[in-house]
Amino acid sequence: MALLEVRNLSVEFATPAGRLKAVDDVSFAIGEGEVMGLVGESGSGKTVACRAMLHLLPPGRKRSVAGEAVFEGRNLMAMNDAELREVHGRKIGMIFQNPSSHLDPLMTVGGQVAEPLIYHEGLTRKDARSRAVELLRQVGIPDPARAVDAYPHQLSGGMRQRVMIASAVACRPKLLVADEPTTALDVTVQTQILRLLLELRDKTGLAIVLITHDLAVIASTCDSVAVMYAGRIMERAPKPELVARPRHPYTMGLIRSQPSRAVPGRELPSIEGQLPAPGDLPTGCRFHPRCAFAAERCRRPPVDLEAAGPEHVTACLRWREIGQAA
Repeated sequence: MALLEVRNLSVEFATPAGRLKAVDDVSFAIGEGEVMGLVGESGSGKTVACRAMLHLLPPGRKRSVAGEAVFEGRNLMAMNDAELREVHGRKIGMIFQNPSSHLDPLMTVGGQVAEPLIYHEGLTRKDARSRAVELLRQVGIPDPARAVDAYPHQLSGGMRQRVMIASAVACRPKLLVADEPTTALDVTVQTQILRLLLELRDKTGLAIVLITHDLAVIASTCDSVAVMYAGRIMERAPKPELVARPRHPYTMGLIRSQPSRAVPGRELPSIEGQLPAPGDLPTGCRFHPRCAFAAERCRRPPVDLEAAGPEHVTACLRWREIGQAA
């Protein structure tokens, strides 16, 4: 049984121009100890989907959310605020994309790591501080006994991201949602952060949903992958299967455009065109305006996910023909 199963998740926002569908009928599952990558261009709906299932969308915007997110047999979407407070931090942790905007600048990093321990586990401030020092040590922060009293602005971007991780895993959650955890970090620090997440998985059995636009990150860390485009899942498969045998042109384009595949003296391939606006989505396959393999039937609905192999599904109507051509 899956630790988390997201079923038919949809998110719409009301705007003066009309209703915008940011996430459309998204489904995926993740097991205990699994690292699942949610990959796609910026604006494809990855973050909105994960925030919606955790009730973490920004307040004050008119929106409607439908579907289910079943975690340990309970639907997160049906929980009230009190139930969610018990789950957030204790059973599900989240690493946000920009630690500078999610760490309190007026609170020491030790205080922020200790806070969930005091709230969820009832530790005294003294015991929570000692545990915070140990957590900062575990995530690789030098001299944690001193760093515990530092403020976020006194740490580098990589160190602030480590503080976010320490806070997210303080209560030993079963699931961690990591939203672009290596964005804006240099390559060396990126590698260190990803290695740290995998070490935490290996030591604690933590399941991780890793949101990213970088397939190189996916290839080095994940067990399974779901590819999103314009609010929908385009393809879903185990990582080795997806990288070796992509069945959707969008996935193929993402793989070809990776800098690691660049050939000296040749222009790096790219996907022509741009992501459609949520209020102007094409009919049929949402990728067809940018797809070199698009046919007339790709412009007509429905275009649903279908099996393309064991544990492999794709939303491409022509995946068999494309595979033969490739």
